[in-house]
Amino acid sequence: MSFADSYVAKLREKVGNDLLLLPGASCLFVDAAGRVMLERRSDFGIWGIPAGSPEPGEDIFTAIRREMLEETGLAIDQVIPYGFGSDPATKRITFPNGHQCQFFAMMFYAEWPEGAVPVTSEESFEFGWFAPDDLPREIMPSTPVSVAAYLRYRKTGQFQMV
Repeated sequence: MSFADSYVAKLREKVGNDLLLLPGASCLFVDAAGRVMLERRSDFGIWGIPAGSPEPGEDIFTAIRREMLEETGLAIDQVIPYGFGSDPATKRITFPNGHQCQFFAMMFYAEWPEGAVPVTSEESFEFGWFAPDDLPREIMPSTPVSVAAYLRYRKTGQFQMV
């Protein structure tokens, strides 16, 4: 689904660039070596975790599966929630087109299948694999926070609130 066809686009027609509070979900893909997959986003041109917002009638699991298929080309069955992000310091974003959003996002992770290759979309220029302690410099502010929350979850088993 393109942004122009989305629920958020319809809201934007009514509210312009005003701040929207939006539900969201992200999925941190992890490979067998413990690296995380990031996408170079087409809107900002920097690295981030694949993510998106639900459409009317979707539950959060349906939304994350649809978003990951759209953004990576991978149909995922199992995603595991590890945290919830809502800190305005990292979840409030002004997009290059002037749209302002604050996201309240469920954070999931999933194992990336060996041999699968992510497919770029209108939302991503490229994908890369990174060690959690060696993330790229040009990165969305919420990404290092989300990766650190994932690492704490894996170590402690405790759901993370960031």
